[in-house]
Amino acid sequence: MNRQASAPLLANEDPRDSFDDQERELLKQESRKQISRERRRMCLCLGLAVVLASAAAITTTYLLTKGTETFTPGRSRNVIMMVSDGFGPASQTYGRSYWQYVNKYSEDTMTSLDEILIGASRTRSSDSLVTDSAAGATAFSCAMKSYNAAIGVDPNGNPCGTVLESAKANGMLTGLVVTSRVTHATPASFSAHVVHRDMEADIAVQQIGDYPLGRQVDLMLGGGLCFFLPNTTEGSCRQDDRDLIKESKDYGWEHVVFNKDEFDALAEHDKILPRHTLGLFHSSHMNFEMDRNNKTEPALHEMAGVALKSLQKWTTTTRGQGFFLMIEGSRIDMAAHNNDPAAHVHEILEYHRTIQVVKEFVANNPDTIMISTSDHETGGFTLGLQPDPDTYPDYLWRPEVITRAKVSTEILTSDLILFHTANKNDDALNIQGQGSRRRQTHDFVRKEILDKGLGITDATEEEIEFLSNAEAVPNDILRYLGHAISRRANLGWTTMGHTGVDVNLYAASSIQNGNRILDRLRGNHENTEIGDYMSWYLQLDLPSITEKLTKSADKWFKPKSKFFTAEHSHSLHEETGH
Repeated sequence: MNRQASAPLLANEDPRDSFDDQERELLKQESRKQISRERRRMCLCLGLAVVLASAAAITTTYLLTKGTETFTPGRSRNVIMMVSDGFGPASQTYGRSYWQYVNKYSEDTMTSLDEILIGASRTRSSDSLVTDSAAGATAFSCAMKSYNAAIGVDPNGNPCGTVLESAKANGMLTGLVVTSRVTHATPASFSAHVVHRDMEADIAVQQIGDYPLGRQVDLMLGGGLCFFLPNTTEGSCRQDDRDLIKESKDYGWEHVVFNKDEFDALAEHDKILPRHTLGLFHSSHMNFEMDRNNKTEPALHEMAGVALKSLQKWTTTTRGQGFFLMIEGSRIDMAAHNNDPAAHVHEILEYHRTIQVVKEFVANNPDTIMISTSDHETGGFTLGLQPDPDTYPDYLWRPEVITRAKVSTEILTSDLILFHTANKNDDALNIQGQGSRRRQTHDFVRKEILDKGLGITDATEEEIEFLSNAEAVPNDILRYLGHAISRRANLGWTTMGHTGVDVNLYAASSIQNGNRILDRLRGNHENTEIGDYMSWYLQLDLPSITEKLTKSADKWFKPKSKFFTAEHSHSLHEETGH
């Protein structure tokens, strides 16, 4: 009964009103029903109190004993580790605010990440307050601090067992889903061991299974085809003639796909891929989400959804011990390196979509947890700008500026460089002289780059002159274009590299587990503790994997002494490949 509906009728009853006997009897019956309902409600409340008291006792017991909790042997468990590369707290605020703006949501609307915020992660490496992606991912994978540029190795440059490899040793299935090259720092740190992240050709060799542990990954999706092709092939990034696509068959890779059509065709039945599928959808990194051709490259959330369904199906059919899957929103970081706010926000929104896909999977599959965090923040991104130190800043931002950008600054920089090259070699323009070339260049910059590309219609002469300079360095063009749109949106950047700030930590568990299983993640943690947590939850033995790797290291592993020569020392602290 609706109390608010019935109360006025009884409270406002006027003795001067005439009710017939039937109406009075109905009121009495309703009153008796209400009393009966109140009694039942009291009984229910007492029962609920007993249940809650029991639950509280169980929870207290768990909290007191969680450090020594043991798991039922053979119990299948799943861990989904999600890495939002280069994604700091300011970027989450930015992504949320932009998402609310374009969808006309109120300011209190929460994103898929906001709902599962649980703590924070510290990001420093063993040799610097400011980490790179290699050391950051190695902290997750090996539960160990290491130096910048380290891929699955300890501070001394020796191989360390990873959670992915240990999960495989426990009979679990494994997967990697990224939008970078699969040989790039984050996926590499879970699936390979080299002393420097630039050794991507060696990383690819290990990823297909050519190292002591054999093939460790069951499903691998992303970019980076060039490191799997022999140097006799156009577009190869290798220095040798090894054809890793061909060799992968010898290590159990059953299917290799190169575009979305092949990906969709292979996953046609119930969106499930055959086991041991390798997807390489771009020669290098996959395109930014805002530049992506949905006919040639799958989106991150599409790859993640298919990967989850596939791993779960394989686990069920093989009676396996669950799975470990690492998913990375790789290009959030690269957009920030470019100081490109439009590409950055579209990567963030795609990561939000992927988070939602994963959360739904977690909620419907028992004994499954998802952890999401960043290896570091990139760009020193700022929600607010003071372009003139002598002028008081405007406390506002202009999201409409970002909505007008249609192409990433990466694509526009490439287009501009190609134009300068073609313009320089144009015989007709050479005959007409410098004046004609200058006018054509100015028109191209104003119309194609700034107007059509970034939606900037109020370009200054200074901006047009700078971008018309054929001698401008690509990185300078990238930064200039990014700052042109950022300035108009009132957004700021302090660097084209990384910063050392703490990053947000998010987590979700299956309904069957409840939130108690996440208690260890609450609060502020060292990044290595995330690796520790995954090892604890999956009952992994990382030292045993390390021992296997080091026993035969002299036969397969290239130590620091063979790599860190004068020609490489300059790149030790650089974030390569963005």
